[in-house]
Amino acid sequence: MARVLIVYGTTEGQTRKIAQFLGDFIAEKGQEARVLDSTDLPADLDIGAYDAVIAAASLHIGRHQTSIVHFVHDHAAELNAKPTAFLSVSLCAASDDPDDLHDARKCVDRFLADTGWRPTRIELVAGAFRYTQYDFFKRWAMKLIARRKGAPSDTSQDYELTDWAALRAFAGTFLDELPASAA
Repeated sequence: MARVLIVYGTTEGQTRKIAQFLGDFIAEKGQEARVLDSTDLPADLDIGAYDAVIAAASLHIGRHQTSIVHFVHDHAAELNAKPTAFLSVSLCAASDDPDDLHDARKCVDRFLADTGWRPTRIELVAGAFRYTQYDFFKRWAMKLIARRKGAPSDTSQDYELTDWAALRAFAGTFLDELPASAA
C-alpha cells in the first residue's frame, strides 16, 4: 500500500477542497492518504515515511502561499528523491487564453526555481470565483477581470471552475506511475 502525503496552501478554500478530493480518491483506490494544511504542519512530520508527496497551492497575484514555499524549500532534497506532484491552482488555469496559461506556468517555474524542487508531475488546476466571500473591493476587481476574460461575473453567487474529472485522471495516473514497491 502506497502512503501519499498531500500538503496544501489555500486562501479561499478551493485548494483545500481539491486536496481533500485527492485524499478521498487515493483512499478509494486502496492507498493511504494524509492531507495536511501547510500552515498547521506537525513538528514531527517525517517526509521519509511517505512513498509520494503532492503539494497543492493557490496562485494569487503571481505568488503561491508562503507556507507552501517554506514547506517545499525546507524539504526539497527529500521531495526530489521520491515521486511528487505540484498542483498550482488558479483562475488562469481555467482560461483558454494562451497568455494566461503561459503566465501561470511562469509563476510555477519561479516557485520551483525559488524552492529547488523538481516535481515528477506539474498540473495547472482551475480554481473558483468566491464572490460571496470577497470584500467589496476584491469582488469589484474580480468582476472586472472575469468580464474581460468572458468568465462568470454575477457576484451574487460563487463559481467553481475546477475540472474534477481531469483531477481524478491526474490522481489515477500519478498512482499508476508509483514504483511497484510503493503500491
